[in-house]
Formats: sequence, structure tokens, C-alpha cells
Amino acid sequence: MTEMQTILAVQREAFMAELPVTMAVRLDRLKRAAAMVRDNAARFCDAVSEDFGHRSREQTMMTDIGASLAPIAHAAKHLDRWMRRERRAVQFPLGLLGAKAWVEYQPKGVIGIIAPWNFPVNLLVGPLAGVFAAGNRAMAKTSEYTPATAALFEEIAPKYFAQDELAIVSGDAEVGKAFSALPFDHLIFTGATAIGRHILHAAADNLTPVTLELGGKSPVILGASADIAKATERVTLGKMMNAGQICLAPDYMLVPSANEAKVVDGIKAAASAMYPTLLANADYTSVVNDRHHQRLTDWIADARAKGATVEVVNPANEDFGAANSRKMPLHIVRDATDDMIVMQEEIFGPVLPIRRYDGIDDAIAQVNRRDRPLGLYYFGNDDAERRRVLDRTISGGVTLDDVVFHVSMEDLPFGGSGPSGMGAYHGIDGFRTFSHTRAVFKQSRLDVAKLAGLKPPYGAAAAKTIARMIK
Repeated sequence: MTEMQTILAVQREAFMAELPVTMAVRLDRLKRAAAMVRDNAARFCDAVSEDFGHRSREQTMMTDIGASLAPIAHAAKHLDRWMRRERRAVQFPLGLLGAKAWVEYQPKGVIGIIAPWNFPVNLLVGPLAGVFAAGNRAMAKTSEYTPATAALFEEIAPKYFAQDELAIVSGDAEVGKAFSALPFDHLIFTGATAIGRHILHAAADNLTPVTLELGGKSPVILGASADIAKATERVTLGKMMNAGQICLAPDYMLVPSANEAKVVDGIKAAASAMYPTLLANADYTSVVNDRHHQRLTDWIADARAKGATVEVVNPANEDFGAANSRKMPLHIVRDATDDMIVMQEEIFGPVLPIRRYDGIDDAIAQVNRRDRPLGLYYFGNDDAERRRVLDRTISGGVTLDDVVFHVSMEDLPFGGSGPSGMGAYHGIDGFRTFSHTRAVFKQSRLDVAKLAGLKPPYGAAAAKTIARMIK
């Protein structure tokens, strides 16, 4: 038995011995998870920055530390209500005869969490809010691309949790492959769609329920009624945060043909105001590693070779080629066509294709001919047009008049659709994802089977029941 299998067996044994998991125990685990993050916030910021080559402390405090504490606090606040059993209706006339039905939310057991590198604290700790609130134990696999953060988790987690409550597993892709093949009671993976397919295959052999939080090409539709200055600033903020390395980053923009030049100017102005310099700017994040930097460089070259006009937003005219840095300025790709890689793959970097559209139905058609995205963003004041976009597209979630923000609303479910993911978590939806919804029926004291004609020998009562059933 491997070490991971041993940990899983120990966790499951401890889970079964503990049942039922009280509210006090759940709250205590949530409290310790919050303390683990809060007490070590500065060290996490340093570790994440080391892993990236550079990431601003303020960004990590917001997107990894604060964003980990918020779901834990939300779960603790609402746990009493979430745990209550829900009364359900019973068919007439059973209710009149004293029968009752309800649903109880029971913990599943041991939950596997596979965290990605882009938000290596939040996307490991965030799911723990729902996992612990639901009364489970957890094994969490860190990303091999963020080794400093992984080492810090391995060091500090045992100070807050016994290994049979929370275990941290680190290692390369082979470790990840073995981890995903463990017979968990539920597995949640956040990462690339291609890897998600492998995760689903591995989990299938154990019939492990899986939540996949993937990515895709999240579009921005700029309506003709949109405030261009406001919209371009918000899109630029979302695109350049974490240097675009966000599963919900605006991946491409659809703009009315007449407004393209104004949109490009607005993006340039917004990017220059937020990041007047880049190389020595502590606010701007590096691309995580050389492989991803080269991938983005190759994709930009591919777009240029296929006819795109690429505008580089470099306000201080810095020499990135001579810099020993993976920082990359925002590249605006105009005249982006479907044969360019930037319009085929999720970009995950500071590259923003812009496409024109003529009429909102054209924009909708451009979205719908691609895989269903994780996020969709619409800017505009036209109520009918907004409603048409919502009605005629399918995406994991939507933010209107901004980008990304729906993910931080604790009471909204977060998840994808099709290639952008399956299942959802956050808030009460996370609690229910990591709970088994157990149906309970309590029969009346009366002999209902006899009254309904369910007992042989069948006669008039059975005939009446059948007549009612097929009416």
C-alpha cells in the first residue's frame, strides 16, 4: 500500500468512527483552516512570489489570503442553517395518514482536492470551506509548479490539523495521476480542460464523484450601449491581474465594428494608468515559468504570421528582450481570426484578442460556435440586448458590467458547463456538493399497503389504485 493509500485509509477509518460529525467539530475545523491561512499570510505571500518569479504582496493578500478566509467565514456563519434537515412532501393521502419525508445532508467521507498553480493558496483552502462545513476530511494535492508554496503547506498544515483530518500531498504529474486514481468519496480538480479529462478517466474506475473547475475562452461582449471608458478599464483590470493567469480572465473581446478603435484606445489608456512601468513594478505579476512564457510568445508570433496586428502596451518603452524577467506586457491582438492559436486555446496570459461583430446575434453566434466558457461578460445598458445574451448563450457563470466578480460572491455557485467544468461549489452549493443528500421516509402507523391495495390477493382496492396511477 502506498503512503497516499495509507493516509486515505486512516482518514476514512477516523471519519467512520466519528460519525455523526457535530456542528462544533465542523466549526472548529473551519476555525483552524482560517487560522492556518491568517497566521502564515506573510509567509504565503513570500512563497507565492518566489514561485512566480514575482507577484505583488497586495495581490496575493487579496486573491489568495482574503479570498481563502471569506468562504470559511461565510460557511461558519451559515452552517447551522445548512445542516438542518429539509422537510419534503409525501404523496396524497400519505401525509394525512401520518407519513413524513425529509432530506438530511450527510458528510461523504474523504474528499480529494487537486489545486492548480495560479492561485495556489486560495484554490486549495477555498474548497476546504465546503469540505469541512459538510463534515468531511480532506487530502489536498499541491501543484508541482509552485514548490515553495507546496513546501510551506507541508510544513504548517500539521501544526493545525492531524493527518487524519487534512493531509497535504506534493509531487509531480505522476504523483498527481496516482492521487486522482485514489478511491475518494469525492474529488475536486481545478485546472486545464485537457488535464480534467485525465482526472475524470482516473476517477471513473472507482466511480468517484468529481467536480471539475476548468477554464476555456471566457468572452467579453461589449454592447453598443456600453460606456467604453468604464468597460475597457474593467476588462483591462481583469485581464492584467495575475498577468492574465486566471481561469476566469477575459479571454477575448467582441466589440461593435464601429467602436473597435475606441476600445483599443481605452484598453491602452487603462493599462498605462494602472501599470506605467512593468519590469520594476511591484504591482505587476510575472508569467509563472519559462515554458508558459515561451508558449505565449509563440502564440503571439503565430497571430502575427497569420495577419493579426499586435499592439504592445509598453508605456515606458522598456526592453523586455534584454531583461532577465518573465514579465510580459499586455498584447492586444487585432484582426484575430479562428485559425490563430489565440482564438483556439485558453490564453492564460496578458494577451487579448479583439474581434468585431455586426449586430448582437453575430456576437452571440461567435460565442456559441466555441466550447461553453467558464465565464461570460456583458457590458451595456440595453435591457433587451442583455436578456438576449443571457438567454441565447450558455456559460458557467456571468458577470454583467464587469468581469470575474461573480466568483467572489460567496452565495453564488461557482462552476463550469461542458468543457469548462462540471458541478459547482462555493457557499451552500459547496456544502451540498460535498454532502450526500440522504432521503428519509417515515411510514404511517396505519397499514398503508393494505389500504392502497398493494398486498395480494389483489382486488377492488388494487384496481382503484391502478386507475388513479394511470389517470
